Amino acid sequence: MPENNKKTNAKIKQTRAIKNSFIFFNIIEFILVFMIVILYYITIPLSTTNVIFIPKGSTNSIITYLNKSDYQLGIIDKIYIRFLGYPQSGWIDIKTNYLTKADFLHKLTTSKAALKNITLIPGETSYVFLDQIAQKMNLSRKELQKVYDKYAYKEDGNILADTYALPYGMKEYHLLFYLFSNTNKQYEEISKKIFGTYNRKRWYYYITLASVIQKEAANVEEMPYVSSVIHNRLKKGMKLQMDGTLNYGKYSHVKVTSQRIKDDYSSYNTYKNKGLPSNPVCTVSIDAIKSAIFPAKTDYLYFVKSEKTGLHLFSNSYKDHVNNINKNRIIKRKLKREITKKTKEKVKTKEEKTSLKSPQKEVSVFTNTNTKKKNTSIKSLWDNVK
Repeated sequence: MPENNKKTNAKIKQTRAIKNSFIFFNIIEFILVFMIVILYYITIPLSTTNVIFIPKGSTNSIITYLNKSDYQLGIIDKIYIRFLGYPQSGWIDIKTNYLTKADFLHKLTTSKAALKNITLIPGETSYVFLDQIAQKMNLSRKELQKVYDKYAYKEDGNILADTYALPYGMKEYHLLFYLFSNTNKQYEEISKKIFGTYNRKRWYYYITLASVIQKEAANVEEMPYVSSVIHNRLKKGMKLQMDGTLNYGKYSHVKVTSQRIKDDYSSYNTYKNKGLPSNPVCTVSIDAIKSAIFPAKTDYLYFVKSEKTGLHLFSNSYKDHVNNINKNRIIKRKLKREITKKTKEKVKTKEEKTSLKSPQKEVSVFTNTNTKKKNTSIKSLWDNVK
């Protein structure tokens, strides 16, 4: 009997071992199949836009939102995302159009905010810049102006000329708040370095002066000299009489004419008003600010743009200024004659080339065989005899 029990127990243990092995191998097989399915699934190619919007919310709500845009994400994707981390919200930069599902889901949790570079050129007005922002960032121009008018310290000069990397989807208020605060921070830093303190009212006096320099100077090297003319004229109580001050706001690129000078009654018209305009004319560069604070030491009171070089001719007396204007007129007439002469020569050369290209009728050395012969019938000959 004991031997039979031993044999029975041994068989039971063997059967259990076989069952356990079978279950174990089934589990391993299931895991392997599951892994193969997962690997296949996450390597499925997927197309997307470079920049996509991810709303704030749970993983389920994000998956639902993406499925509305035909991304076709399911339960496996939800599990995979939870394993990777939490998706970023807002506009994110995927940086590619074609990738696998695994890469796409990974980028949802690791990609940085999508940014758009917008450059504010020195000398441009805020009016034109707001147009550019509205167009490039797909924002309301009207709302931008409303926010600008409410929070801007002055009509212009509130945003420093620079290239700004702005996130997609930024609202009008947040965008302008960022630009204003960023500029004010830089203004404060520069002011403290130069003056040891930051007085906003005093600082914007120099920003206004810098804006006139920015509009008038032909290049950075000229800025301290243009600044010296402005400082010298202000000290003497002379009107600035500078065209650049009339290129404010929406008139940024409008040619200043005698009629415009006559019709403009704003503080920007330095032909009618003494002193600086009550607001900066445009945005400014740091070079223009430095020139406004540190003008060149000269006794210049006038300058006129040279027709020959495009730079300015500076003078300290009205007589010399008139001479420079007259010299300029002579150069202008000379340049005009040269341009007219060159234009005529080009037209003449073009006409000669055209005449050479046009086919000429060749003179034939053979008699025309198609010429109709006279009627030499017997009747006509008989008539002639008569």
